[in-house]
Amino acid sequence: MGQIKFDQETETVEYKKSTGELKEAVVSMAAILNKHQQGELYFGIKNDGTVVGQDITDETLRKISQAIKTHISPVIYPEITMVELDGKNCVKVGFEGSRCPYLAYHIPRIRVADEDLVMDQELYEEMIRKRDNIKYAWEQQLSEYTIGDVDGAVLKGYLKRAKEAGRIDFDETDVETVLNKLELCKGQYLLNAGAALFCNCGINELQMAKFASNERLTFTDIRRFTGSIMELVKKAEQYIIDAMDWKVEIGSGLSRKEIPEIPLEAIREAIINSFGHKMFDMGQSNEIAIFKNRIEIYNPGPFPEGLTPEMFISGKSRPVRRNPLITRTLYYSKDMESFATGLRRITAACEEAGCNVEFEQQIYGFAVVFYRRNSNYQDNTQDNTQDNTQDNLYKKVLMFCTEARSRREIAEHLKYKTVKSVKTILTRLLESGSLVMTIPEKPNSRNQKYITVDDIKGQHGSWHNKRMEEIHAVGTDQEKSDK
Repeated sequence: MGQIKFDQETETVEYKKSTGELKEAVVSMAAILNKHQQGELYFGIKNDGTVVGQDITDETLRKISQAIKTHISPVIYPEITMVELDGKNCVKVGFEGSRCPYLAYHIPRIRVADEDLVMDQELYEEMIRKRDNIKYAWEQQLSEYTIGDVDGAVLKGYLKRAKEAGRIDFDETDVETVLNKLELCKGQYLLNAGAALFCNCGINELQMAKFASNERLTFTDIRRFTGSIMELVKKAEQYIIDAMDWKVEIGSGLSRKEIPEIPLEAIREAIINSFGHKMFDMGQSNEIAIFKNRIEIYNPGPFPEGLTPEMFISGKSRPVRRNPLITRTLYYSKDMESFATGLRRITAACEEAGCNVEFEQQIYGFAVVFYRRNSNYQDNTQDNTQDNTQDNLYKKVLMFCTEARSRREIAEHLKYKTVKSVKTILTRLLESGSLVMTIPEKPNSRNQKYITVDDIKGQHGSWHNKRMEEIHAVGTDQEKSDK
């Protein structure tokens, strides 16, 4: 019996005899993306379509994935699988992306028939202009979905919230009229933004998993959903609520109060932000990862270049809207607020609840990391819960800083995992005048320490004067150390 031959290579299909041609394969993928934004590539098939197969191990698939991730820019997330063709093992790589131009090994190419030609400069610059122009942005492009694909219940719920918030002033409920007023459709077709918000479609994907430890090793549960942003936000929130520990407090009259280990308002804010600010055309999923010691909420798309989360927390940076249509629509319903306040609200809610939160700027995405309480959280007493209220955190710092203390010492005293977690607490105490820097003229000094001014032990007068003399002496010694 002779070997079966597949169809010849085309502008969207490429064959490689083996992974010995991995570099050439990466080049072909980038060229196909620049022409058609999607394609398929097979290892184990000769360029005339003859299936020859190849030995495949987990290391083989990992090697292919790493080469694609490392050498194609902007990054893509292909689907790499082992398939059996004509009784032989081959590797199929499915890939897509709309953030043209793509570079392979720092060179832009474009597919012409079955060749990968170096792109001319004029076409390359045109693609760059188109990618950076807001009117050509992903959310402004027409989708394949029509007004008939809109989930009526989701849109109805959205309109109710928006009207209750007082942020839309029209009474129409007809789907086409509403979407036109929200500028989310053209004719019968939805823009990508409209489809992402209101259609049960594959534009959005959410992956959620629980892990048995603090590492991404063994998972105890894993789920994957597609759908509208509105529905996926609900699923993500419920998944975290079900996974968290809760404490029950008995108040006056035997009333019950259930307290989550992480404040719900912070979780909701992080989830909706993860969809509002994601880079949709990366082709990567939003993720919820639940570990023994933390809960991570991740969205694809790096943090705005040149900015840091601290700039938004302090209110020193203006809003950066990656998806202005989507964020504007979510603002109308009060699902998302404007003016770059999301990270500040998350931080404030966590500080009030005594929960440690960190913001991770990753190469290809951004994550909000909430650190969980210890495993016996449900057995803690009411006093322990009260110890973590905002007022008591301030008192702890002031009591501890009756001697000059560094940021690290203060963080360790509060059992925070990072030094930056105490930044907001210190800022508020400094602004109130209860705490001062020992080297105020050099606020960023590596020898900077903080010391209490107020007489928190109930003493007055001479004690305060003595404290100021001590502060001055400590600051002078540390200035000498700086020099």
